[in-house]
Amino acid sequence: MTDQPPTPTPDPQLEQLREQVYLDPRPQAELQKYYDWPLTREPDWMYTLVRTLTSLYTWIVFRTTTIDAKNIPTSGPLICAPNHFSNIDHFFLGQATRRKVQFMAKSQLYKGWFAFVMKHGGVFPIQRGKRDELAMDVARSILARDGTICVYAEGGRSRTGQLSESVKPGIGRIALETGATVLPIAIHGSARVRNWKRLQLPKVTVQYGEPLRFEQVDGPTREQQQAAADEIFARIKALYGELEARVGA
Repeated sequence: MTDQPPTPTPDPQLEQLREQVYLDPRPQAELQKYYDWPLTREPDWMYTLVRTLTSLYTWIVFRTTTIDAKNIPTSGPLICAPNHFSNIDHFFLGQATRRKVQFMAKSQLYKGWFAFVMKHGGVFPIQRGKRDELAMDVARSILARDGTICVYAEGGRSRTGQLSESVKPGIGRIALETGATVLPIAIHGSARVRNWKRLQLPKVTVQYGEPLRFEQVDGPTREQQQAAADEIFARIKALYGELEARVGA
């Protein structure tokens, strides 16, 4: 029998995250408007307002440093592909670019006033635990008009404070179906953002890697999707390793 790799142990120095809830119990009709909006509309003034405020927040509170922002393409369809430790990783990513990055976020976040902010800010939902073709339609639509999306290859925040052992094929599927440029990104230090109750405010460093592209494939197989996702995540891991060597674990 093949030995299975050990399950990563959560870092005891980190506040532990709540148990994940994968299924959104709401009917599709209740969520439909959040898919429909970004299919045809660009992020509006809300994006600029939120980006300005959150960029100031990340610079002042977390002393965010950016490395190789010159690698961010200035035009054409773009998929930003960062690792994911914190629920504000998108703020760390977005502070270094004027491109309006549209984030894929779990549908459970669309509640109350926050749903209004997310919709007008260009965020679009994905229903986890199911094959969400509507989310894929939105992603393809944004990229078709030379927009920018962010997809977390790991599929959710790391529970352990370490990079995941494996990644979801979704980012590979989008990259292959659209032929859009993929930008690997490493975010270092954000795992400890969850320790704010302990008054720990870590220094965060963001490094942008060399962009890569895959030849466009109509109807890529699951194996092709996973292979592309694995290649993207290998680039993220390499960048993250460089940051650990540079700024420390």
